[in-house]
Amino acid sequence: MASLIFNDSDDICRSISDVPPTHYTIKVQSFSLLTKNSIDRYESRSFEAGGYKWNLVIHPSGNKNRNVKEHLSVYLAMAEENSHKTGWEVYAIFKLFVLDQNKDNYMIVHDGKERRFHGMKLEWGFDQFIPLKTLNDVGNGFLIDDTCVFGAEVFVCKERSKDKGECFRMIKDPIVYKHTFKVDNCLDLDKECIETKEFNAGSRKWKLRFFPNGRGAGLGTHISFYLALADPTTLPRDYKLYVEYILRIKNQVNSNHLSGTGTDWISASNEERGWSRYITQAYFSSSNMGFLLKGTCILETEVTIHGVLDTL
Repeated sequence: MASLIFNDSDDICRSISDVPPTHYTIKVQSFSLLTKNSIDRYESRSFEAGGYKWNLVIHPSGNKNRNVKEHLSVYLAMAEENSHKTGWEVYAIFKLFVLDQNKDNYMIVHDGKERRFHGMKLEWGFDQFIPLKTLNDVGNGFLIDDTCVFGAEVFVCKERSKDKGECFRMIKDPIVYKHTFKVDNCLDLDKECIETKEFNAGSRKWKLRFFPNGRGAGLGTHISFYLALADPTTLPRDYKLYVEYILRIKNQVNSNHLSGTGTDWISASNEERGWSRYITQAYFSSSNMGFLLKGTCILETEVTIHGVLDTL
């Protein structure tokens, strides 16, 4: 057997055990093909330990995101199945294994520390799990017939909940979504609200709401005009969108269109923005103004999503 020399920090411990890993084992065949096929990261199926789901993550040529060279990188990661446990932190001690197929025992790599897994830190492990030169040396027994075996043991020490946090993300180079609708019989006062067809802006569906007899402070005197989420129940409770919007009634005679511009937060609990006194009914319906021709008006909107607020 070749001499095993590891340039580890003082925190990393390596030991030998005849006992296989308690919680999960993964056998990788045709290991060299991972690199040949540019597979930089391999993630195992989920396994359970301590009441949580986990994955083994292997970087066959080293974790390029951490600038690891000439080493195999191996990590333990909390699986996506745990994502519903918002606000939870899990503390665990874990050991990672690799099988010496010549001696039928395992080299164990660990640091003995409680590691804190949470929404912003789902992975812990070892950048320099084993040098590639050591792995590829058949005399060491770790890679035989292009096959190697890894494993994991995970011991959950404690868990705790914390207050929810939030993440606010501004959108660079936001897209302007423009939609135009022709509305017939738009002064039908028997209709309390006229709603346009749904349209897409960002990842959400929207619609325009047009009140020919007004609403709220504009009831009976003004046209009320709003941008609204088509189905606000699809948004998570604390999810908000920072939106710039233009609501426009187009002039069908000339280019003197009537526009209102606003910016505001829109959420499941505040799903619409606009104006209860957008324009007086008299001004809108005047034949000289060009907004209403033969009972038809043209509504237009421009929607720009500048930011998203969500929970962590």
